[in-house]
Amino acid sequence: MPQFSFEPVVMPPEALKLRQEVRAFLADEIQKGSFTPAVGSMVEGDEAFSQKIGAKGWLGMTWPKQYGGGERSSLERYVVVEELLAAGAPSLCHWIAERQSGPQILRHGSERAKTTILPEIAAGRCYFAIGMSEPDTGSDLASVKSRAVKTDGGWRITGRKVWTSFAHRAHYVIALVRTSGTPDQRHYGLSQFIVDMKTPGITVRPIYNLYGGHDFNEVTFDDVLVPDDMIVGGEGRGWEMVVGELAFERSGPDRFMSSYPLLAEAVDEMGPDPERMQAAELGRAVAHLATLRRMSASIAGMLNDGKSPVTEAALVKDLGTTLEQEIPEIVRRILPVEPRGVGSDNGYVDLQQLAQMQCVSYSIRGGTREILRGMIARGLGLR
Repeated sequence: MPQFSFEPVVMPPEALKLRQEVRAFLADEIQKGSFTPAVGSMVEGDEAFSQKIGAKGWLGMTWPKQYGGGERSSLERYVVVEELLAAGAPSLCHWIAERQSGPQILRHGSERAKTTILPEIAAGRCYFAIGMSEPDTGSDLASVKSRAVKTDGGWRITGRKVWTSFAHRAHYVIALVRTSGTPDQRHYGLSQFIVDMKTPGITVRPIYNLYGGHDFNEVTFDDVLVPDDMIVGGEGRGWEMVVGELAFERSGPDRFMSSYPLLAEAVDEMGPDPERMQAAELGRAVAHLATLRRMSASIAGMLNDGKSPVTEAALVKDLGTTLEQEIPEIVRRILPVEPRGVGSDNGYVDLQQLAQMQCVSYSIRGGTREILRGMIARGLGLR
């Protein structure tokens, strides 16, 4: 019977040394006023900050040097990501490109895509969006209707994508579309394309959040021409590409640490002598956090070994986003705060308000809870 496994991982000495370097750098940036810590890796983006990270060699760390990478381990990259999240650093600009688009291009992209795009991602100058979800399909990616039709020298894409995070600032989008077959054929006939957002025929419309934030977008492709060498993995392999890509998206510390800056600020707010109920609530949250951290680090070790831990990644994402959504509620119970909007002179209050407004989306992005649990059940042979 299939099963999942989370083997313990010991961080190598170079990863521990790197953690101290990254932590010192971020503390210095905060001290200089370069950024104000915020909750959520997908909320705040600063182009100058991403380029600073790139100049440090902390983007594309595991990639070959010929493509701008550092040829370092997945565990070293893991500690960089973890420290960025813990500090609430403005990482949105480079996040999607470095986390999943770059690795996908490295594994399955053309040589032109690798040589022209990957070094720019590693330098913090190239940003990506992911074109998966579509209107009226929910989280059922296999029912996409957008199509690509073969033409001389490339493909012409027509269709719509929604909830496309960061598309309004991205340089490229990786779009999942049909190159053959029909939606009722499910996984058959799907392909992925790297689409330059400057290509004629692309329209981006904002989808505003309830709190007025502009994270999501609707992207329309109207007969958009994409060159032949911008297909990812070959025609008809789109579903295989998506499954592999989501292992990168779902398993990292950004799936359980988005609310961490709020938790750390709450500890400071309570001081060294919390009440019994406060200590109990915090202890429970920290215990869950420590467990998820071990599971996520284990997946980083698997990725470092070239494995594809799809079921394990889905489990971490499901449990992790549950914790991310619980933290604002836990903090609200132990440190009641009346809603007063963001922009106060109290860092804890601002973080609490942001987390409360954002956390609803945590269990949607990257796959809804119901879809993930279905994947876990299939991975374990239960359905």
